[in-house]
Amino acid sequence: MRSTAASSQDPTPAGVSSGVVFLVGAGPGDPGLLTLRGAELLARADVVVYDGLVNPALMDHVRASAERVYAGKKRPPGGQALTQGEINRVLCEHARAGKRVVRLKGGDPLVFGRGAEECRELRNAGIRFEIVPGITAATGVTAYAGIPLTARNVASTVVFATGHEAAGKPSSDIDWEALARAGTVVLYMAWRTVADCCQRLMAAGRSAETPACAVYWGTTAAQKTVTSTLGELPGTIASAGLKPPVLVVVGEVVSMRSQLAWHEMRPLAGARVLVTRNVEQSRAFTGAITELGGEPVLMPVTRIAPAGDADRAVLDQVVAQLGAYDWILFTSANSVDRFFAELHARARDTRALGRALVACVGPATARAARAHGVVADVVPRHGNAEKLAGAVIAARKSPGGRAMQPADADSTSTRGRILLPRAAQGRDEAQIALRAAGFEVDVATVYHTEMVRSDDPTIRHGLSRLRAGDIDVMAFFAPSQVRALFDLLGPAAVEIVGSCRHVAAIGNTTKAALNRRGVDVHVVPSRPDAVVMAEELATFYHETQRAGRSDRARSNSEKA
Repeated sequence: MRSTAASSQDPTPAGVSSGVVFLVGAGPGDPGLLTLRGAELLARADVVVYDGLVNPALMDHVRASAERVYAGKKRPPGGQALTQGEINRVLCEHARAGKRVVRLKGGDPLVFGRGAEECRELRNAGIRFEIVPGITAATGVTAYAGIPLTARNVASTVVFATGHEAAGKPSSDIDWEALARAGTVVLYMAWRTVADCCQRLMAAGRSAETPACAVYWGTTAAQKTVTSTLGELPGTIASAGLKPPVLVVVGEVVSMRSQLAWHEMRPLAGARVLVTRNVEQSRAFTGAITELGGEPVLMPVTRIAPAGDADRAVLDQVVAQLGAYDWILFTSANSVDRFFAELHARARDTRALGRALVACVGPATARAARAHGVVADVVPRHGNAEKLAGAVIAARKSPGGRAMQPADADSTSTRGRILLPRAAQGRDEAQIALRAAGFEVDVATVYHTEMVRSDDPTIRHGLSRLRAGDIDVMAFFAPSQVRALFDLLGPAAVEIVGSCRHVAAIGNTTKAALNRRGVDVHVVPSRPDAVVMAEELATFYHETQRAGRSDRARSNSEKA
């Protein structure tokens, strides 16, 4: 007879819900500080309940089908903020429904948060949970500000305390005398009470001349650090106009910042860069932007859709006669990937290309081709569709060598037969130039570019930051992204995009699309490569910022 008790093979103990809640620390702001375990759980979550201080970029780890519940206390989208009781109820209800729930909390779940309270509620409800630590602000923010928490001969002890204790608490349990004796004091949530906290530390014996600092939005591109002394810190914070979230650090270690500061010294420090490209293709660019000190704001305004039924009928004919082509021209990495996807869907591989030479518009497209086992024969130094056509025409005129000219090209009445796989909305300059030069050109649609809906969470977030003037740089990688963003912004598009201080375009075709809409483009990279664009954008931004500081200093001097 089978026992009614949970068997040793049953992974869910008796009386415990089949769902599970993971309390995951999101870190202090930089999305790169999320742990590997946290990223893994976000990718597998059915529901994500996230705090307001969580970087929105972490939502890129979450499946599109997963439910997202905002549990922040400020500016909830479309409604009232959830109370702690409501958050507890949401966690329990989804877990009881057998779902995998990630409770994503800023910093570490158990450091000056309500992680312990939420765990107690889950345990009382018979719901399984797991705690995934995160980098807390005291360690992450101070590291990014160039302040060691301890240092030999300077500080051997460090204490963390809150400057904002729970409402209704009968009395404070903070031992200010003990805090004052510590080498380094770190105060969380002390923006409103900083004057009182500093006064208590001085009353407990800490010198008013002790180095002290406040760090606003540490580990993000918005990070701002002000240094002072313990006695003057409240006034310094007020003069700098700092608002929450702010971390306060008191101790001799603060004086080491002048030698160790790095985050705010990078060329893109403080720059928020709107990225209109899809997440997968923008990884190299966003990674470079982050390393250079900027904050990528991901807003992929277009998505790739596969070829339609009518397109596939044409592709069937194209694939059947691939051996007849002298050249295959790729004008984007997307065209490479979608072409080979269609080829593989028909149980064919690179052998089907036969004798055809391959030309790619630029290095990124050539890398995409190489990933499919194809080395491009022609890659123009500074590429767009017209230059690609010109490079192929020049190669056709060059004598000898298979790398430059198909062996039997003279057997045709034309100067060669070309296949051009591309998007449905692709531009016609290349095929016009090639046909004028005597080539026979077949165009095959391998994908469509669609605008992402305005109710997509990532689009909503990007639009709100654009309209609020929170974006410093806009980066475009294709004319289709320009069209899509202008459609999403509506009548105010020209004013909003034009008011952005810096606009970058991957190439001249994209630049022309912006210019036609009345937008000045400040950066076009020396070659159409995302990492090169990030580096040259950083140089331009840094020089512009430095020139602005010089102008302000000159103006202030003249006024004086």
